[in-house]
Amino acid sequence: MKEKGQLSLEKIRNGLETRFMGQRIFYFEEAASTNDLAKELAGKGFEEGTLVVAETQTHGKGRLGRRWISPRGGIWFSVILRPAVGSKDAPKIVFMAAVAIAKTIRKMLRLTAKTKWPNDVLIHNKKVCGLLAETSISEDNINFVVLGIGINANVDTNAFPKELTGSLTSLKKESKREIPREEFLQALLKEMEHYYNEFTRGRFARILEEWKSLTDMMGKDVEVVSLDERFGGKAIDVDQDGALIVKLEDESVKRVFSADASIRL
Repeated sequence: MKEKGQLSLEKIRNGLETRFMGQRIFYFEEAASTNDLAKELAGKGFEEGTLVVAETQTHGKGRLGRRWISPRGGIWFSVILRPAVGSKDAPKIVFMAAVAIAKTIRKMLRLTAKTKWPNDVLIHNKKVCGLLAETSISEDNINFVVLGIGINANVDTNAFPKELTGSLTSLKKESKREIPREEFLQALLKEMEHYYNEFTRGRFARILEEWKSLTDMMGKDVEVVSLDERFGGKAIDVDQDGALIVKLEDESVKRVFSADASIRL
């Protein structure tokens, strides 16, 4: 028997308006990592659009090897994608998904969600969603992409470690009401399918322009931190490969692919 407040797969399926996103769903009350489970399924040949959803994750994954905290009340899921594009285009999937998430929040909850390079969605400069894409590649061909999405929907932000609470928020906190998670997930999957279809049809330039229209980063002073370095500069653009273009203090320009970037306040 499901506990009160748990996701109902029946509700999700009954209102789902997609052709393939979420047409097959694997549900877990607790999982180590939905991305790891989705990668196993993808390796076994499960179809594009298959979802792995969990109420909680014990070892959720963030970028650069970080742990993603996943308490009850969130929307924690991974989706299998099989885009017929070159491996160099795989990082663009995160931009597609970030736009879909921000648009869903804006349309459904009337909250001003913003995108943040490379893989976050913010409300009032606080993270409400993070994304992680893991790709299986053979030579230059993509076997599959597992896109992990973590949304702080109805979570109590006090459930996060103290050092994170100042940088995080939730949809419930911002909207001051309980979020109907099934309805939100239905709306998000519909939006994602639209933008994913645009991406696979070669229309990433349009998606990137939408992403830029939803971010506050461009023209701002930022601090960039990667595994090997830390530097500051001005974020001036994101190019067609998804790289952040930063103008350094000496006026030189640097393309950044794998790092975190934060606006200097």
